[in-house]
Amino acid sequence: MPTRTNGAKVRLGGLVHAARGLWASGRKYSVGAFCPSYLVEQARNYLTQHGCQEFILLGEVTGAPNVVAIADVREVGHQGYEDILRDERRVVPLYNDMDLSRFNYVVIFPGRYNIESILKKFQSGANITIDVAYDINDAKFLRELTNKIASLVISTSSQLFSTLASVDINPLIEISKDIGVKNLLLKENRGGSRLFDLATNDVEYITATLGTTANSVGVGDVFTAVFGTLEDSACNAAWRGMQVATIYSQTTWPDDLRRDVKRQLQLPINIVRNLGGVSLPWHIRPDLQIYLAAPDFSYADHEEIAAAVAALEYHNFRVRRPVKENGEADRDSPIESLAVYYFNDVQLLRECSVVFAVPIERDPGTLVEIGLAIEMGKPVITFDPRQENRNTMVVKGSITYSSDLDICLNGTFDALSKIIQGTLS
Repeated sequence: MPTRTNGAKVRLGGLVHAARGLWASGRKYSVGAFCPSYLVEQARNYLTQHGCQEFILLGEVTGAPNVVAIADVREVGHQGYEDILRDERRVVPLYNDMDLSRFNYVVIFPGRYNIESILKKFQSGANITIDVAYDINDAKFLRELTNKIASLVISTSSQLFSTLASVDINPLIEISKDIGVKNLLLKENRGGSRLFDLATNDVEYITATLGTTANSVGVGDVFTAVFGTLEDSACNAAWRGMQVATIYSQTTWPDDLRRDVKRQLQLPINIVRNLGGVSLPWHIRPDLQIYLAAPDFSYADHEEIAAAVAALEYHNFRVRRPVKENGEADRDSPIESLAVYYFNDVQLLRECSVVFAVPIERDPGTLVEIGLAIEMGKPVITFDPRQENRNTMVVKGSITYSSDLDICLNGTFDALSKIIQGTLS
């Protein structure tokens, strides 16, 4: 969205994200799309210039512009998608007499259309992957796909994941097995991905490579598109999908995307798997507790602290807030009454895996907590939004120091991933 300092970044989205990923990967592909009549020629022309072999208009969208406003393109926290006039949208199908049996590898992204009727258009032996990250809210939909799809892809940010598997992955695995899915790919944002082979019960952990995020919109679509169309093992396809999606998150310029993807895909898959990276599964994150070092007082209104907590909780971390949990001393409390607060806070600090510090206004308590954590050997991530604490001890004592919450979030993922891998030095 535009601000006073930055203009709006407007792009063709939806299926076009997936298409750009395939084009950058050098893949031949066709697109079947639902869109408003006013976008058909623009979409057809754009896609043709980006490797699309055939553009198929499956239906027309009416009653609303196909415009989505996005509050947070980097997905530091909830992205705040706003689908303009979404309740007025209607889909008019045009595919009733179409023959789609010539397609062997198919990736489907749900929307406001009848997916079951689309599935009937493909040959029985087609390798079909469906991404249920959005527009699917309950397990009933999955039951209707029994014996019709080969691979199921889902994201931790989706409503369906929240409903079925946010606490325990097993219900999702069982449903996937029941409906005949061979592979379940769980995209876990900055924490990497897990690929479940439902025939052997093997799990492949695909790492994430974290860098400066220019854009997170469509990154998951790119991952799914490459994974679902690569004529290779599901494991290799998932690793290649990760590579292309990572590059997609780092630029919004197609030519740069294609250049960098070409370089990445030249790496042999065994080298890619051994390069390392972040692997932090969703379901173990709450066990790796985060101590919030910040002036988190009731009498202060610090939106930066609230933003940091919201971002961490969005990614399923358990944030321990000492002021909220152990109480808040009155400003005029006698010194001898402060001991209980001190000892309780220090004990809570010992129980946590990392410290996330927000030392607004150079809060002395926060700076002391940073020092205690360093002495205890705990990793410290310092988010300094006002750049007030660019001090040698704070900067060098922290494993990540930045005024950018996105960078600090990456630092948190990296630190916790290293803890569970036993490699934090």
